[in-house]
Amino acid sequence: MRVGNGYDVVAHHAVMEFQENETVFLEDPSGRRHWLKVSFGMVKVQGLGAVDGSKLKGLDDGARITIVGKEYTVFRPGAMDLMGSLDRGAQIITPKDAATILMHCDVHAGDRVLEVGAGSGGLTTALLSAVAPSGCVHTLELKEENAKRVERNVNRTGIGALWSYTIGDARESDPGIDWKADVLTMDMPDPWLALVNLGGHLRDGGRICIYVPNMNQVESSVIALREAGYADVRALENIQRYLEVHPGGVRPSFDTLGHTGYLVFARKRTV
Repeated sequence: MRVGNGYDVVAHHAVMEFQENETVFLEDPSGRRHWLKVSFGMVKVQGLGAVDGSKLKGLDDGARITIVGKEYTVFRPGAMDLMGSLDRGAQIITPKDAATILMHCDVHAGDRVLEVGAGSGGLTTALLSAVAPSGCVHTLELKEENAKRVERNVNRTGIGALWSYTIGDARESDPGIDWKADVLTMDMPDPWLALVNLGGHLRDGGRICIYVPNMNQVESSVIALREAGYADVRALENIQRYLEVHPGGVRPSFDTLGHTGYLVFARKRTV
């Protein structure tokens, strides 16, 4: 089944007043966020109750409003904000890994991406943000329940019209596209078994990224890519830590974001 959700594409990063049905969040001084879809009537906001949406009329990104005597800042979410607020079921690819994927695969506006395994839509959200406004992302997902969750999540981005999906097994199913992908991403237990089926849907010179959690999967993936004739095959892992910054002292945070997965990259040669 191939699905396009029909949502209108919202131009990102343009200086413009908030529009009805646009997703934004209210941030209080402590950093707590309250998400809502803009309406210029009364709107129910989780944690705040009924809020007068007319307060948002004529405002733009970063504006301050007062609700029941408390000040909030209204922000349009970026890809990282949206990834952090997803309705989660399956594990997501984290922003630190998604950012690396975007750079190593050179994902940019207008690209067409074939994604295998959507999870809860973390990487999907980052990919959509990168290919907008003229590209697209098509996902081949094994489980219908995952695809439906991703559909709900990407509909919040304002660029959900650029996303579609097919339900099927990447090792043998037709992905349901009639174009060659610029980028192929694979988040599945045995991606090396899907290379023969999906490699033909990647354009010559196109880039591939494989995301796996274990070393033995890295080995199998790299060997399969090399044997299939892919170029520039390499693997890496990201470790990220924040800094605690206070007057008179700076130290690494104890909340290190360590191992989340391994990334394998390659480029397709002309046969």
